[in-house]
Amino acid sequence: MTTVSDLRSRLTKAWPFEVLPRLQWATQRPTHADASPAVIQAALARSQRRPSGNWYVFGASTHVTRKPVGTNVAGTELVAWRDDVETLHVGPAECPHLGADLSTGRVECGALICPWHGLRLTGRRQAGWKPYPSFDDGVLVWVRLDHTGGEAPTDEPVIVHRPGKPTVAAVARLTGTCEPADVIANRLDPWHGSWFHPYSFTKLDVLHSPPAAGDLPEERDRLTVAVTFRMGRLGVPVIAEFVSPEPRTILMRIVDGEGSGSVVETHATPVGLGPDGLPRTAVVEAVIAHSDRNGFRYATRAAPMLTPFMRYTATRLWRDDLAYAERLFEIRRRRMLSSPGRQGLPAQATEPVRPPTG
Repeated sequence: MTTVSDLRSRLTKAWPFEVLPRLQWATQRPTHADASPAVIQAALARSQRRPSGNWYVFGASTHVTRKPVGTNVAGTELVAWRDDVETLHVGPAECPHLGADLSTGRVECGALICPWHGLRLTGRRQAGWKPYPSFDDGVLVWVRLDHTGGEAPTDEPVIVHRPGKPTVAAVARLTGTCEPADVIANRLDPWHGSWFHPYSFTKLDVLHSPPAAGDLPEERDRLTVAVTFRMGRLGVPVIAEFVSPEPRTILMRIVDGEGSGSVVETHATPVGLGPDGLPRTAVVEAVIAHSDRNGFRYATRAAPMLTPFMRYTATRLWRDDLAYAERLFEIRRRRMLSSPGRQGLPAQATEPVRPPTG
C-alpha cells in the first residue's frame, strides 16, 4: 500500500523544487551569535598552513586558445597560449630580446611570435626565455611560480572532490582590492549567506563547524550547511560542505540533495599591487554542476545556454562578497597604519578582522 510518505518521496525525486514563501528578510533568525570570529580565524589559520605546491589558478581553460593571453600573478607578468595540439604553454610575458609584451604577439604553427622583431618561441626554454610549469585540469588553468610560493614544488596542483561526468562548468573572474586570505575568510563564514545574499540563499543552518583551536584532520576540518538555493519563488534544499584544501582555494560541495557531487571552487589568486600601491586579488570561481538524473545528459547539450546564467550568478554573488572582503582589508589596513611604529602592510593576512560593532 502506497503511503503519503512514499508519494512525497517520489514527488521529491521527480521534482526537486519547493515553493518558498515571500521573503521576509528582517524576520530571519540572526546568525551573529553562531558566526564565531574565533572559529573562522582558526579555520583560516589552518587553511593557510596547508601546502599549495606553489600553484596558482589564473583563468578558465576555455579562455586560453591559440591566441596569446596576458595576465598577472603575484606581480609576475605572464603570457599563455596553446599550440597546434592544444598543449598549454605559460611563461614570462616579457620578451628576452628587448622587453616587448609577448601577449600582443601571434601564434603561428603553434609557436608564439614576438610582434617587435619576430622572435619565435615554441614553449620550450630558448633564447633566455624559460617557461613556467603549467597545468590544465579541464576547467581551470594553473601556473607554478616557485620564486613566489617559496614552498616545496609539486608536479600538480591540489584538486579535490571534482564530480564525475556528466558535468556543466562555468568560470567567473573578478578582481578586488584585498588579499587572498580575505577571500578565503569570506567563504569560511557561511553564516552570512541568507542575510547578505537573500536573492540566492534561504533557510540556511550550519549543522557542523570545526572547533576554534588546534589542528584537525582534513575529514573533520569542514563546515556542513543545510541551505535552500533560491530561484525566485522556487527553492532547492541541499546539504553542502565547505573545505579549504590549500591556502588559496575554498570548495563548496553538495553532499546530499539535488545535484549531489556538484562543486563550487573559489580560487583567490594574488595579482600584484595596483596604481595605489594596494594589493589586488583575483577571484576565479568555477561552478561545476553534476546530476545523476537521466535528463541531465540532455542538459549538457544546452551548456552554451546554461553557462552564461551560471557565470552571471557567480559574478553577482562575488560582486557582493568582494565588497565585504575589501571592507575587511581596509579595516585591517587602517588599524595597522594607526599602530605605533608600524609602517605598511604584511605580505599576506592570516586572520580576518571583525568590523567594529555599534
